[in-house]
Amino acid sequence: MVTSRDSGRWIIPKGWPMKGKEPYEAAAIEARQEAGVSGKVRKKPVGSYTYLKLMDDGEVVPCVVDVFQVEATRLAGKFKEKGERVLAWVTPDEAARRVREVELKSLLVEFRPR
Repeated sequence: MVTSRDSGRWIIPKGWPMKGKEPYEAAAIEARQEAGVSGKVRKKPVGSYTYLKLMDDGEVVPCVVDVFQVEATRLAGKFKEKGERVLAWVTPDEAARRVREVELKSLLVEFRPR
């Protein structure tokens, strides 16, 4: 888990779709940039959840997030957003207790590595 850069709430690494990248490839890039995690990413999402994203201009945008499993094999000492976020390695149950999004809580509680 990582904290968001703006509010400091606990989240999982995520981002926007990337031109020329499959969703699972974008997920792997976000995990590397936000948490320094590299590894094998599953091509099929383990689930999805929705949340409301507050944009820089104050607009609130509903977002649907596909969640991809990354089997971490490496944790980088340096990565793009190091120092901007707090990282924590926790169980899925603990992760569910930390996040605010109800759908993500359910997804984490039900998560079983594939």
